[in-house]
Parts: sequence; C-alpha cells; structure tokens
Amino acid sequence: MSTVITGASGHLGRLVVEQLLTIATPPEQIVATGRDVEKLADLAQRGVTVRRADFADPTTLDEAFAGADTMLLVSTTTIGERFENARNAIDAARRAGVTRIVYTSIVNASTAHMTLADEHRRTEDYLRDSGSESVILRNGWYLENYTDQLPMISQYHALLGSAQDGLVSAAARRDLATAAATVLTQDGHLGATYELGGAPFTLAELAATFSDVLGTHIAYQDMSVADYTSTLTGAGLPPEMAAAVADADAGLALGELYTDSDDLEKLIGRPAITAHEALRDAVAAGESR
Repeated sequence: MSTVITGASGHLGRLVVEQLLTIATPPEQIVATGRDVEKLADLAQRGVTVRRADFADPTTLDEAFAGADTMLLVSTTTIGERFENARNAIDAARRAGVTRIVYTSIVNASTAHMTLADEHRRTEDYLRDSGSESVILRNGWYLENYTDQLPMISQYHALLGSAQDGLVSAAARRDLATAAATVLTQDGHLGATYELGGAPFTLAELAATFSDVLGTHIAYQDMSVADYTSTLTGAGLPPEMAAAVADADAGLALGELYTDSDDLEKLIGRPAITAHEALRDAVAAGESR
C-alpha cells in the first residue's frame, strides 16, 4: 500500500514528499500527484510514483489514488473552489479504498470568520461526515507569506498590512511539512485535530525583526482593510486574492490567526522555526543567488 500526497508540485506538498524520503519512507510507497506532472519529473527519477491529479477534473482522481491507503489532502489555493475541489478528492479517495485522510486546514477553522476559514471549515465537516478516518492539521499562517515580501520591503522600507496589533502564530512550511510527515508515518493520530502555529508576533514586531536582520529601519504601516485591498490590487494581485489577503489581516487583528497550542512542537519534536530565523535564512538565500 502507499501514501498519496496531493499538490506535490506546490510548496507544501513537495516538502512533505522530501520529508518522507528523508525519514526513509521507501520511494515506491509514495505517490506524488499534481496537475503538472512535469514539475514532478525529478521525483520520478528518485523512484517516487508520479501521477496527474486535477481536483477540478474528477476523472483524473480515481487512477491517481488507486492502491493507496493513506492520503495527504493539501488544500488548493483557488479561492472559491477549495471546498468543491476537496470534496471531489475525498469522494475519489473513498472510491479508491483510501482509509485514512490527513487534511491541511487553517488554524482556528471552527471559529474564525475570515473568508479563508469558511471553505476549510466546510471541508473539515464534509471529511468527518464522509466516514473516512482522518486527521486535521490546522496550519497557521506561513512565515513565507512575509519572507517572500523581502525584496519589496527592502525597497520601500515598510511592511504593509491591516492587522492592527493582532498576534499571528506563523510557522515555516518546512515545520508544517515535518508535522504532516509525522502524522502520516506514526500511529496514534486518527481523529485528532491539531492547531499548528509558531511563536506569535504582531506585524509591528515583525517589522522590528526585519529591521534587525536587514540592518535598516523597516516600519509597519497599518491601513484600513479597504486601503490595503486597493494597495494589493495596485501591486498586481488579482482582486479576489487581494480581498482575501486583506480579509485575513482583519481576522489576524481579531486573533483568528493566533494559537497558544504547542501541537507543532510536539509533532516535530523541537522548537518551531522563528520569524527571525526564517528571515535570516531568506536573506542568506537571496545573497547566495
């Protein structure tokens, strides 16, 4: 039997595959799936089974999931289509005989009011009602959501947002991937819902971290949700994505991206990567290019 990783051509899914290989999971027991299998060619060369899976095209899913007993269902990124996509994947997994599904949700999915939480909450409910044995990984905000802004923040000496003084328990994708690999390869997690977050910070504190690492002053500029949405749209972000990002910051202001849970550290067996460490590594990676 094997483990299917969906979204393996994306950031998180790829990291989970790499982590499984690191902990000596036989490559032939890993099925890496994605819409563009060309992006998975290097994994195929390492012995990983590669299959095409497009959640929006359910006809691809039965073959993609065939023979697997476990699946990591990585949420898709298309706003407004996540629930339908996840439902297609869950239904196909059940048809294929998958008996355990691990789903990557969002922190505080059952109580948060932000737009992004709604589809995750609906997916969690559908998964529980499906009768499949499952584990819910409620992933916190990615630290990469901030470190990826490094070029723009360095240029303008400002971190923008509409989070006020809310705390965000952001975590590195690498840590979240390690947590997922742990759940996929260890017993004792079925039925659990884990709130996964790192050390919390406000965006003003994050700006101070940028200042420290970059050696130059970075200010946090707090904006209204409407102004932040307009700024993101003006910077080239699609309108629906800009609205979702600004709405998430509004949720952050209300504490919807904060958790005091130590689930992440328990699953990975060490302290989570901090914002300072993630930013330091991002700067070093940029300098080495």
